[in-house]
Amino acid sequence: MLKALFLIRYISETIKPTIDNLATLCADEVDTDKLTLKRQIQESLARLEQQQLVSRNGDHWFFLTNEERDVARELSHVDVSSAERTRLLSELVFEDILKGQTKVRHRDIKGDYDFNRLLDGAPWKTANHTLTLEILSPLGDDYERMHEATCIMRSSESTGRTIIRMAEGQRLYEELTLYLQIEKYIVSPKAGQATPSLKRILADRKEENRERKLRLVEQLGNLMTLGEFYVLGQKPGIKAGLHPTSLLDEVVNYLIANNYGKLPYLKYRTPDPIAEIKAVLSGDDIKPLLQDTQNEELNPLAVNELRQYLLLAASEKRVLLSDIIDRFTGIPWGCKPEWEIVLLVARLYMAGEIKLMLEGADIEPKAAIDPLTKSVRFKQVSLLKRKSADSVSLKRARELHRELFAKLPREEEDGLVTDTRDSFTTWQNELKNYSHVATSKYYPGKTVIDQAINRIGKQLAIRDSYEFIETLLIGKDDWLDLSDEIHDVISFYKTQKNLWQRLLEAMTAFTDNHEALQQDINATNAIKELTAIRDNPAPYSQINRIEPLLNTVETVNEHLAATEREIALLAIEQKLAEIETALDHVQANADLRNKALHPMQQLKISIAGLNSIPQICYLAERAGTHLDTAMNSIAAAQKQPTPGIKEPGAGNTGTTPQKPVKVIRAQELSNKTYLETEDEVDAYLTKLRKALVAVLREGKKARIQ
Repeated sequence: MLKALFLIRYISETIKPTIDNLATLCADEVDTDKLTLKRQIQESLARLEQQQLVSRNGDHWFFLTNEERDVARELSHVDVSSAERTRLLSELVFEDILKGQTKVRHRDIKGDYDFNRLLDGAPWKTANHTLTLEILSPLGDDYERMHEATCIMRSSESTGRTIIRMAEGQRLYEELTLYLQIEKYIVSPKAGQATPSLKRILADRKEENRERKLRLVEQLGNLMTLGEFYVLGQKPGIKAGLHPTSLLDEVVNYLIANNYGKLPYLKYRTPDPIAEIKAVLSGDDIKPLLQDTQNEELNPLAVNELRQYLLLAASEKRVLLSDIIDRFTGIPWGCKPEWEIVLLVARLYMAGEIKLMLEGADIEPKAAIDPLTKSVRFKQVSLLKRKSADSVSLKRARELHRELFAKLPREEEDGLVTDTRDSFTTWQNELKNYSHVATSKYYPGKTVIDQAINRIGKQLAIRDSYEFIETLLIGKDDWLDLSDEIHDVISFYKTQKNLWQRLLEAMTAFTDNHEALQQDINATNAIKELTAIRDNPAPYSQINRIEPLLNTVETVNEHLAATEREIALLAIEQKLAEIETALDHVQANADLRNKALHPMQQLKISIAGLNSIPQICYLAERAGTHLDTAMNSIAAAQKQPTPGIKEPGAGNTGTTPQKPVKVIRAQELSNKTYLETEDEVDAYLTKLRKALVAVLREGKKARIQ
């Protein structure tokens, strides 16, 4: 055999050194018994291998040179532990054959399930999952004892296990050992100082190991697919010949389906559960939807399971959201992904069946979005089953609702709370609409509106129906007191605001004539009462007195204003007559007439529409100024007549020219307010006469004012 191997040592690419080819080379007769010859060759090669004279690489045998023999002897002395063989075997099985797979996706629910990996009882890359995949190799200490009954019993242990018992293999131990010996020798210090020829030998050994690893992977994969399979105490009928990864998918899917008996409870999987959680927490009350047990998209069986668990676990103490997720992702539910459980929690929360708490305080739906959509915050969120009010409390709450809002709500708790919320919200919205008007001067109710809005807001902020009813009943007396004020305010702004606006406008209008109105006892008393009503912070019971009081003051005010108007208008009429006479005297044209008369006519129109006595008096005084202006305009427009020529716009030939006007302010001629003696009167009249004569001597006409 040595001679034959030596002869083909360097032509192994042409003649493969297999036992079949060696038998052909060693046949010395045409009719040689090849089977016997092959057996003899195998026995000889085995002895030569033990003596390190030949080496084996799969089905190929090689003659060893002296230097290669030395390396082979040194390799045989490299120590390899059973732990190293187990580690290599685990790596080949779990990383190379099964591609490092640590989870399997269930075919129906599309959820991913993690599993532990064991080889001959030893964990590979330790993890703590519910499901376990264990592979029994022919190298395991218990392999021979792991018969069918034992495997069935072992697969039913713990929380869920599937066992793949490999078929028996050939030279598995030797191949693994030699692989490890070569790998360890290549990295040894001696190899680092190798001669060029030794380096060549080591390179050959490394190439052999590469091929050896490929053969080991193929062999182990075949042993797995040809082995036996056990899941949860059963031997499922899985067809042989599957690829190892397909086999893994089959056995673990079988394990999932049979381990999680309540997995079908979660029939519908939301395409985007996180988005759905946000939508639920941002939406309205979904209790009516949850009561629809036929709507599979809401997973009614899963909702009921969660509801029953919370009824027991979260009635008296809080339960962490993370604990709920751990429970319902475990046996027998196996809900995946975890967001589906959070979605169920969000639905129960929005239906009012549970409370959500963060750091010991209740949280609102919008505030719950962040902690419920970030898994790192699940340990911060706790759940508490909502308490239910007793029949006595419900009856008292319904009666209080009737007293506050003059109508009865529904009898059952959720309906009662919903109706009460709606009624409070109506109040709140109405009061907010009136709030900006109430800030205006003299408008009542601002304090009541602010107090009511604040209190209603606190009541509506209570999410839990039990606490909502308890808080409502505790504050019953305060609510009844506040409700009277709220009704007054709402009634005022709904039906009495226009009358109040009329009061404020009238009080402003009366201000100009205040002194004149004070001369009338009826008007004085009416104004006092109206002022008291206007300044009252709660004038609601006195609103009905406003109209008659206003009528009293308006009657007196109109009478006083009418008297002043009449005097002023008569004076204006006299002045208009004077202007007309002057215009007729000069036979004025239309432009001059319009210029002279229009200001006085406009003044007359303005006074006719006034009720303010000071304004009437002021405009009446301006009538004199308009008269002077008109007269001066007539005088300025009149020219000296030219014989035989008629001047347009100035008048006819022979008319007496109009003189300009000068105003004498009689009051300014005396330095005393009152004249008390005849001498003072004579002195005053003397001054007045001198002033009037001086105007006449100037060629003007005087007007005393």
